Amino acid sequence: MKRLICAAIPSLILPTVALSAEGDQVRGDFAGEGISGTVAMEETASGVVLVEVTAKGLPEGEHGFHVHQVGKCDPDTAFKSAESHLARGLDHGIETAGGPHPGDMPNLHAQSDGVAHAEFFLRGFTLGTTGNQRILDDDGSAVIIHSGSDDYSTQPSGGSGDRIACAVLEPSA
Repeated sequence: MKRLICAAIPSLILPTVALSAEGDQVRGDFAGEGISGTVAMEETASGVVLVEVTAKGLPEGEHGFHVHQVGKCDPDTAFKSAESHLARGLDHGIETAGGPHPGDMPNLHAQSDGVAHAEFFLRGFTLGTTGNQRILDDDGSAVIIHSGSDDYSTQPSGGSGDRIACAVLEPSA
């Protein structure tokens, strides 16, 4: 069953230099034990980033889903190589007065067959190689799927549990 999630997260960070261009895109392929899938992001004309994710092999239920600071997915470190959430000095979670991080995204909902599919919108970062809130900075960025749900408030990661899948974000056409 395809589940459509729409969330509008207001931008809390105003970039001070040029943004990426409309149509800039990044994508990544998930790696994880028995987990596969893709995440794709596209910069829109309004400056909002459209995110689409499809993952297979997930345990049924809700899973925290976040952009992390470093584009490195080393399974030998349980994907801790991706470091912390893309935070830019903000607290974690939409339920937190000092949040959310630009890397905070809605939970993924895996069905009984282990498949999760979602589309939603984000603000707070850009996809290009210019701008101070960009995904493609010198060390890149990764997207992590966690073992449990994000409660949208617990610091620093919503109590979402272990990292079970990781995708390095790279430019795409």
